[in-house]
Amino acid sequence: MTGFPYPTLMVQGTTSDAGKSTLVAALCRLLRRRGVRVAPFKPQNMALNSAVTSDGGEIGRAQALQAVAAGIEPHTDMNPVLLKPSSDIGAQVVIHGRVRAEMDARDYHQYKTVAMQAVLESHARLSAQYDAVIVEGAGSPAEINLRDRDIANMGFAEAVDCPVVLVADIDRGGVFAHIVGTLACLSDSERARTIGFVINRFRGDIGLLEPGLEWLERQTGKPVLAVLPYLHGLYLDAEDAVQAVAPGSGAFRIVVPSYPRMSNHTDFDALRVHPDVDLRFVREGEPAPDGDLIILPGSKNTRGDLAWLQAQGWPDRIRRHLRYGGKVIGICGGFQMLGACVDDPHGVEGMPGRSAGLGLLDLGTTLTRDKRLAQVSGRCVFAADAREASVSGYEIHMGVSTGGALSRPVFEIDGRPEGACSDDGQVLGTYLHGLFDDTSACAALLRWAGLHSGCAVDTAALREASLDRIADAAEPLLDALLARASQSLD
Repeated sequence: MTGFPYPTLMVQGTTSDAGKSTLVAALCRLLRRRGVRVAPFKPQNMALNSAVTSDGGEIGRAQALQAVAAGIEPHTDMNPVLLKPSSDIGAQVVIHGRVRAEMDARDYHQYKTVAMQAVLESHARLSAQYDAVIVEGAGSPAEINLRDRDIANMGFAEAVDCPVVLVADIDRGGVFAHIVGTLACLSDSERARTIGFVINRFRGDIGLLEPGLEWLERQTGKPVLAVLPYLHGLYLDAEDAVQAVAPGSGAFRIVVPSYPRMSNHTDFDALRVHPDVDLRFVREGEPAPDGDLIILPGSKNTRGDLAWLQAQGWPDRIRRHLRYGGKVIGICGGFQMLGACVDDPHGVEGMPGRSAGLGLLDLGTTLTRDKRLAQVSGRCVFAADAREASVSGYEIHMGVSTGGALSRPVFEIDGRPEGACSDDGQVLGTYLHGLFDDTSACAALLRWAGLHSGCAVDTAALREASLDRIADAAEPLLDALLARASQSLD
């Protein structure tokens, strides 16, 4: 197949986490296999997991994964509007990969007419470059309160006049009500452009499901295009929420406080699947287990999450951990928290002010309006044999850190020092995200923390294998789409 009958096809969901991101990635991989030049697209994304693109901007992590599935470099046009929540009612607004403003929900609702222009510009550029654009919606099109000025779901589909596939998650229950109820909330033209349904995450006897599928098709007049299986053990970058996982079986325990505005928790994916590691996220009100290593993750609201840490008693837990010989790593916002103070004179992440840090590194941080976005590589200065330990990752942060601890860097990046170590060698901080995905850096960091393991996790290979698995499972959907297009021509 050298073509695809839908220049733009949109995947929307009856709920959040229905499988939109995965389905778009699967279609991108399938079309790539069949020789179609395809690109992913998400008009508006709200997520704290982001990636740095080839053109030096920032997009949602899911769109970067979908670009990998399509065999192309991630680009800011693939996610022209990214919202990064900094509070329950406010978010940083990123347009075409660059921070535009900090807005509350009401102000952003008014701003959507401007954002829609950015969305349509990006879609037009992708459409001119690729044979097909596979679009991911956000949340659900049935959110009536957000219908006015919608740019994320049917508002976009209507603007570009593209067909929509509606996906629903049967594993969470109520799948028929989700589909019928969603259609009931749509306008006549929106229902007309919905060409069929995908039932996702099915496990069991398909024969027992068939009467329900027949009822659904009679009730709606639309076909069930595919029933996709529940696939266990996938290694795919999460769009936003931390996926629940069973405790690991490894003997080396890593503890991560899961604060409210934790960002880029995909940093820990390689550790979650490491056979010698037991990684635990500790949420609000949960007791922190003893561990060998504590990692403070990135944050979209460093001062707010620092206050959360203090309210949850983490400073005492960390000091006790260090007294017993444990190690601590801070990444990005977590790195900033390790210092003496975090100063936000311009109100970059909320009200202007200064917060006392944990005081574990001799440095202070001032938040700035400019965001550093870069893909980087270098070597691990802290490693026993720095010549053998390379590192690669990316930086996404607003803030400049200064102080004596920086004279003891963690990495050398493009000839410059990066990060900081404490005098006693127990505390390490860095602005680099994705450093555990680098097998060399991961092994060096774990050795520093006390784990001498002969195992290495190849995250790129795991990701590729998972993309192939979801593509294989989605073959019936692609065949159904092609058959439908053929019947329409007949």
